[in-house]
Amino acid sequence: MTTVLPESMTPEQTYRLLTGVVVPRPIAWVTTRSADGVMNLAPFSCFTFVSSAPPMIGINVGRKDGALKDTGRNIHGTGEFVVHLPDESMIEDVHLSAVEHPPEVDEVGLLGLPTVASERVGVPRLADPPIALECRLHSATAYGRTGSEFIVGTVLAFHIRGGLLTDGKVDTAQLAPIARLAGPAYAGLGRITRMTPVGQTPKSTLPHPTRTTKAD
Repeated sequence: MTTVLPESMTPEQTYRLLTGVVVPRPIAWVTTRSADGVMNLAPFSCFTFVSSAPPMIGINVGRKDGALKDTGRNIHGTGEFVVHLPDESMIEDVHLSAVEHPPEVDEVGLLGLPTVASERVGVPRLADPPIALECRLHSATAYGRTGSEFIVGTVLAFHIRGGLLTDGKVDTAQLAPIARLAGPAYAGLGRITRMTPVGQTPKSTLPHPTRTTKAD
């Protein structure tokens, strides 16, 4: 075994190590719009869901030269964003959308990706991904010395491609999602192992849910 002590590493070295340890990671393909109306598109692989009542998802948004990336700045500015789940046919566009551009560049238009109007937020959603989640900013919490923010959004609307839902569950094989690995590497589902369902107590709600950093 090789033992690596975090205090001996730079933030870049730690990031490189963690992205090879925490694998595979689902990809949130996020559209936002600036206060000036410029569309932004970027992929985030530090992505999960954090609540089911109400439904909430979270993404980790880093900084460049101390300032929030365009996605984070736009979310703080408008309070809205759309998270898409891309499928295996979209790997190239997902990867290209990670290229850094000045804030005035419309990355959706640059990649030639079609959009449709969202129903509950002002940010358009991409037309082609099989799943899109319209979100409103709930909270943002900064962590560590780099100031990366874990941004949580409340899901206002789910858009799911026809044929993917069965009894309220998404057919993952049909979804064909892509995952991020270390470096510029991606993966599909591969072999799926299906086990016997395990019984669980139904989800419940608290009379007074607790909250941390609230959005303005």
